[in-house]
Amino acid sequence: MILQSLVNYYEALERKGVVTSPGWCRAKVSSALEISAEGELLRIIPLKVEEQQGKKTVLRPQTLKVPEMVTRSSGISPNFLCDTSSYFLGIDNKGKPKRAEECFQSARKKHEEILEGVTSEAARAVLHFFEKWNPHIAAENSVLKESWDEVSAGGNLIFEVNGIFVQGDPGVTEAWEHYRKRQETGVEGRCLVTGAQTEIARIHGTIKGVQGAQSSGAALVSFNAQAFESYGKEQSYNAPVGKYAAYAYTTALNYLISDRNHRSLIGDTTVVYWAEDAEVKYQNIFAAAVEPATDNQEIVDGVFKNLEQGNSVDVEGVEGAISLDQRFYILGLAPNAARLSVRFFYQDSFGNILRNIKKHYDRMEIVRPAADAVEYLGIWRMLQETVNKKSRDKKPVPGMAGATYRAVISGSRYPAALYQGVMGRIRAEQEDKDTHSYKITRGRAAIIKAYLLRNGHCEKEELTVSLNTDSKNVAYTLGREFAVLEAIQEEANPRINATIKDKYFNSACATPAAIFPILFKLKNSHIRKINNKATEVYFEKILGDLQEKIEVSDTQVISYPKRLSLEEQGMFILGYYHQTQKRYEKKVKED
Repeated sequence: MILQSLVNYYEALERKGVVTSPGWCRAKVSSALEISAEGELLRIIPLKVEEQQGKKTVLRPQTLKVPEMVTRSSGISPNFLCDTSSYFLGIDNKGKPKRAEECFQSARKKHEEILEGVTSEAARAVLHFFEKWNPHIAAENSVLKESWDEVSAGGNLIFEVNGIFVQGDPGVTEAWEHYRKRQETGVEGRCLVTGAQTEIARIHGTIKGVQGAQSSGAALVSFNAQAFESYGKEQSYNAPVGKYAAYAYTTALNYLISDRNHRSLIGDTTVVYWAEDAEVKYQNIFAAAVEPATDNQEIVDGVFKNLEQGNSVDVEGVEGAISLDQRFYILGLAPNAARLSVRFFYQDSFGNILRNIKKHYDRMEIVRPAADAVEYLGIWRMLQETVNKKSRDKKPVPGMAGATYRAVISGSRYPAALYQGVMGRIRAEQEDKDTHSYKITRGRAAIIKAYLLRNGHCEKEELTVSLNTDSKNVAYTLGREFAVLEAIQEEANPRINATIKDKYFNSACATPAAIFPILFKLKNSHIRKINNKATEVYFEKILGDLQEKIEVSDTQVISYPKRLSLEEQGMFILGYYHQTQKRYEKKVKED
């Protein structure tokens, strides 16, 4: 299904003129070798263009349409009209002059084979160049001396004759197409993607741009050992995919990955997404919905409100232009040596995917501090709550990140690793030395709430956005009690540096029966220091109401649970968070 979806997407892009046709590709080109009709090197034209990278402007190779390039990991295999200095000039900066000369001779042979008999001036100029150029004396060439470092660095080069790139010459183009057809002498079979009887691709093109994978490209489909082969069928003949389908899916996937506006990185997973009809507006809405920025929260909110009301989704002022029935695809790829691993692949109607994301945000909704103006926490921000901010590598756990992304877009259960990661960070980050506040952030509390709701560990009525004063859940009530006991201590000691949360929170959360009697003894000492009878009565009343919600034994003694499960500990943390936010809310109103 992945390859079929990508082939369909390629065909939609081709109809729009966005991608190249079979036999051609888009490659990053650093320079052009301008040559005369007699094959003399006249000058080297830099083709790099300025691009914005953050706050800096950098020079990057220009992307141009060139004849399809070969897949090579080792050995010598030249490209036609677009290659490195090793193949076109017989030089490099790797200190291997003998190999560079072999590359040049191989490229010369290929160009002579393809352009033989072509009478156009551009074709004859290239042939004259390969005939006259001598790699042994390249360093003495005055034109090459000025750009030696740039040209030999390894970037792709092309030829230019009379102000025109040679690959655009009609005679050269026709010669290339004839050459391609002559090469189609491989094994024929039934393509598993298109169903057509056609020539089967022995090796598929590489996918470039997946973070962590080889910069030269990695294979999505490949067989590199006999253990993976069947019935004696070697390499990609083991899973027959026609040359057209192989070209189409690799072209489409490379196009998606190169589109920085519609590509995201979650952990080690590169995520790309597309609509079946190749309309960019669907990608724009999805990108905004999955990872809302601080400046587009209102736009995302408008999309979700229209979706709930059954109205046409309005984006950038285009009313009714979005079809909720449009087929939409999301693919997550991770590096795996010279190959790629598929972390997840999900397909559904665009409307259903948006609804799943909206349900996720509804589950994540929780009361937040007054200074927090972000309504929707995107997936990346959510996963950052599982990361140690002091570590050098601030990436979430790879497998967990991919599973979480898939759960959000599909509406399935959240992975247990997400919940465990948040709980682990809360236990580990005891105290912020600057604010002396326990690390139960809005994001972590929201994840706990969403996980308990979606994974069926608690009823929806129990887990509310803000403080639930009617809840009789013991763990939730104990969390509220802990927050009140902390408030009493801070009221009694206004400038205290460390409170009971710094010493007792973890143990109170896990083993309440062993800790809460100690906390209430401390409370008695703290409350005597409050020289305000009304405040004392206020706190005692709250504690009394909370104690009534906890089951009382036959001896009329409060019976605290000996241990709380991991899910109950989450309820404890939510109770603490809600009660604390209620207290801060009161202070803000008073101010």
